[in-house]
Amino acid sequence: MSKRNGEPSDPLRALPGVDLVLQSPAAVPWLDRLPREHVADLVREAIGELRESLLADPSQAPEDPLRAVAAKVDGLVQSLSESSLRPVINASGVILHTNLGRAPLGQSAVEAVGSIAGGYCNLEYDIEQGRRGRRDGHCGSLLERLLGAPALVVNNNAAAIFLVLHELAREGEVIVSRGELVEIGDGFRIPDILEASQARLREVGSTNRTNLDDYRDALGDRTRALLRIHPSNFKQVGFTGRPTIEQLVALAKSASLPLIEDLGSGCLVDHLAEGIEGEPPVARSIKAGVSLVTFSGDKLLGGPQAGIIAGDAGLVARVRRNPLFRALRVGKLTLAALEATLRSYLAGREDEIPALRLMRTPTAALSARAHKLAKRLAEHGISGCSVVEGKSVLGGGSTPMQSMPSPLVAIEGRPGRSATHVESGLRSYDPPVVARIEKDRVLLDLRTVPEDQEDDLVAAVIQATRPRQTGA
Repeated sequence: MSKRNGEPSDPLRALPGVDLVLQSPAAVPWLDRLPREHVADLVREAIGELRESLLADPSQAPEDPLRAVAAKVDGLVQSLSESSLRPVINASGVILHTNLGRAPLGQSAVEAVGSIAGGYCNLEYDIEQGRRGRRDGHCGSLLERLLGAPALVVNNNAAAIFLVLHELAREGEVIVSRGELVEIGDGFRIPDILEASQARLREVGSTNRTNLDDYRDALGDRTRALLRIHPSNFKQVGFTGRPTIEQLVALAKSASLPLIEDLGSGCLVDHLAEGIEGEPPVARSIKAGVSLVTFSGDKLLGGPQAGIIAGDAGLVARVRRNPLFRALRVGKLTLAALEATLRSYLAGREDEIPALRLMRTPTAALSARAHKLAKRLAEHGISGCSVVEGKSVLGGGSTPMQSMPSPLVAIEGRPGRSATHVESGLRSYDPPVVARIEKDRVLLDLRTVPEDQEDDLVAAVIQATRPRQTGA
């Protein structure tokens, strides 16, 4: 801090003006990336932040205020001129990782999005008739062939169940088992969705057991629907029980009420992977007589984020006529990706869908890759690498308490190279690597790492395992 007459100068007076910062050499790259007026706003923001910090603690005044402001502007310019969405390497072994975008799209879906994204398309245009068309048809016909019932697509499964309840049970009662009132993630709970749809919740049974008579006894003049929720993201064990889907179908029909089933994960196949059970295929519920089912597009289906409503043709038509359907519908990119994914199912090419392919990867193949990776890391001088037994999970609120065996590459923590230090270093690489830590070991699960990402994974580990600099 400079002095005048032996007294410290006012640090606020030492702050540079906006014009001075804009005329400095540091501003040249900023002005190459952003218009001058935007850069000027960022400079004012940086000066304001520094002023506030000096007012709070004048002793923290920087030696070079101009450089301090420039450093802040650098960060602001970078955050505005680079995408905040970045590809990452998922070495966590969580296949449907909600925080990492859930199901990765297959190549055909990626190509479909690319072919549509850059231009115009027949989203709502009937080319043959030369007039306005309906966007429902792009995926609706494929879903009907796969599920045996008409279907609609909205933007996620929460929207799907909300729209169904709003149309069929608004201002009436919906009967649901107390043991099925789940939280579906990020604080959203089924009772909250029911309340938002203007349907009134009628809880029956107990937390662990609900009988058919509990539903029957709750029927009344205000009952509009029965709701069954598949426990995709939790599991009850011990003294538990609930009616079968066939029993609920029979009860709903006898009362002339719709039975709605929220299947959540959206499994379309009879067999997911060895050891994975408990996810009923959507078509099975429809065949059993459920009036409407709702499920996600980006979980076990393996497509883009979407919510799908399928079942009775008359009820599907009612839901589509609801004014809120327009607010919840999806755009051309989602439809392009979903259509391509559904065509892979229809053609019997399920291995084109990454989520299913990752679930079904043989343990022996993963073991071979893990040992090869551990050897490569050792050849680069990285000590403490070994292959250990582990497990991968589906994630995304699917198949709770179930997992698949996966050999893992473990990197032991060392003095100056703790597991926390290594994990942080992996995240700082470009592209970032997301891994797990257990017992002061970083664990890399190759089930969720494509082979063409292994070179980047090796480079990230090399960078992350450099000893931490302690400084002078």
